[in-house]
Amino acid sequence: MKIRILATYLILGIIGAGCASTPKINMTKLPDETRAEQIKDMKFGMFVCWSFSTFSGHEWTPTLDKDASYFKATGCDTDQWCETAKAAGMNYILFLTKHHDGFCLWDTATTDKKVTNSKLGIDVLAKLRKSCDKYGLKLALYFSEGDWNWPGAVDGKGTGGTNPEMKKAQLKELLTQYGPIEFWWMDHAVGTGGLSHKETVEWVHKFQPNSFVGFNSGQPAGRIVLRERGRPGKIGDTSASFYGSREEQYKGYLAAEFTYPILPKHKGGAGWFYSLPKHDSLCHPADKLYNDYVGALKYENIFSIDVGPNYEGRLRDIDVKTLRQVGEMIKSGIN
Repeated sequence: MKIRILATYLILGIIGAGCASTPKINMTKLPDETRAEQIKDMKFGMFVCWSFSTFSGHEWTPTLDKDASYFKATGCDTDQWCETAKAAGMNYILFLTKHHDGFCLWDTATTDKKVTNSKLGIDVLAKLRKSCDKYGLKLALYFSEGDWNWPGAVDGKGTGGTNPEMKKAQLKELLTQYGPIEFWWMDHAVGTGGLSHKETVEWVHKFQPNSFVGFNSGQPAGRIVLRERGRPGKIGDTSASFYGSREEQYKGYLAAEFTYPILPKHKGGAGWFYSLPKHDSLCHPADKLYNDYVGALKYENIFSIDVGPNYEGRLRDIDVKTLRQVGEMIKSGIN
């Protein structure tokens, strides 16, 4: 009996040793210079946009007539996302947690409009965290500051509602339940949600002092500049962002990120999200992505290429093929 019990403990020990646990959050603030170098060293990552707009075929999806059932995903292959990212030479996943429609891709306690109430029925962010840890990838998060479900919003338009306590509650969940978040991509397109950018940064740092926070527009704040539909460039280069990042007005930036969709501009359908099946052959060439990767290295930027999982929760075949080609080019050091 003792031998059997000992054998059982040994087996459990082996199983436990093989299980990856979510990295712990470091509550000791690192020097800014040290943390900035860690961010810059991330270099290249995958921006994953998946939400209501995947199924509407439009970039912005009015929300008040929709509940969680509108998210009709039939699967969620986060391992495929991460395995593709690793093969592409990437070091992180930047994941959309909530777009302007207010649909949450994690099991939030703040609203019923969440993925665990959809047909899919799983906490996508929790699953992605496990996949990131499995493949050795870091995690960053996108978050829409404003929300069309909040008071004062104009549904589907550039006026987002105000609910600072809700915004704080959602950010707290994301900061305390999913391990360390390397940086935040805060989308200001429909407003601040009633919590200023300075207050937002302070709130994030209350729970994760080493997490960099950036905003794509609005009042400059935080330690990372975000260049939506941008290109490589040194910090202070205001032309590096399509929308203009007001970099010359703010001296607190220690790192720079740029991003754009892997889908080239096309008629109809979404860009940041999965478009439509008829667009499944459209993709920026590997050469373009690799050249921007080289530019990111030159200026010590980080480059987040956006992909949109399809209705089955998988990356398009053409995206996987293209990103693998980029990975081979990185390995080969092609000039």
